[in-house]
Amino acid sequence: MLDKLKSLLQDPPPAMAFEISEAGIAAARIGSRAELEFEPLKPGTLTVSPLHENVIDEIELARAVRALASGGAARRGKDIALLLPDYATRTSVLDFDSFPSDVKEQLALIRFRSKRSVPFDVESAALSYWAQPTAHKRIDVVVVMAPMEIVARYEAPFRAAGLNPGLVTTSALAALELVQEGGLSVLAKLSGRVLTVLVREKSQLKLVRCLEMPSASLEDIAGVLAPTLVYMEDNLGGRADKVLLCGFGRLAGEAERRFTEELQVEVETVSSPLGVPGETDAGLLGYLRSVARNN
Repeated sequence: MLDKLKSLLQDPPPAMAFEISEAGIAAARIGSRAELEFEPLKPGTLTVSPLHENVIDEIELARAVRALASGGAARRGKDIALLLPDYATRTSVLDFDSFPSDVKEQLALIRFRSKRSVPFDVESAALSYWAQPTAHKRIDVVVVMAPMEIVARYEAPFRAAGLNPGLVTTSALAALELVQEGGLSVLAKLSGRVLTVLVREKSQLKLVRCLEMPSASLEDIAGVLAPTLVYMEDNLGGRADKVLLCGFGRLAGEAERRFTEELQVEVETVSSPLGVPGETDAGLLGYLRSVARNN
């Protein structure tokens, strides 16, 4: 099941963490010093989507998992953290005038609200949510959903290797750990042609958009960021303090200059003590940052 990242931080971290993307699997052995690895996947092994089967080549995915899990740190039966591609799920922020205290009533209300906006059967979907504390009467609830069969197929090769996905979340939610809380900010995270945009006001997540772009060009990305900034002014009562870029690679410098000029906002690239987060490991580096902070 999907779960919010922070739920794990009260417990000892797992021996390993994995992030899956169409390009490959990034992995980290967690200890006094994190050991990072990457195992590429053959093109066509995965086609990430919330609408259809993602795992096209089960044998190739299983091979990559075995290659990364072969070390001593990945002992059979141990819990691992598994970060799924953003576009394999649907993440949203739902606002409620009131939110019931009973878990069954909460789930029923969330599923009812999600039926018109989620393109799969919400009744049978894997679902996790987190009610964000707020000073106002209205409650913003972060909801992550995915078809159960998609989550199960991603988990299957890890379970076959004797590893238990004790925490399953999305790359973008884990990558938020790389961003300091404060002000009104936008995180623009790029992975292939998928752009994930997260709007946060201090510690509160206010908006999540995940789009498969026509291309990964800066022009197309700016076409998504511009209306997002307008939405923030109209609905959140102020201009964005900063736009943070993640996974832009060699385009980062040009993107910083261009977006600063075109969007009239401060723009910078997200960093990590373990290196610059890329298209395939931003969530993993964010997860490792959270482990370092809380253990």
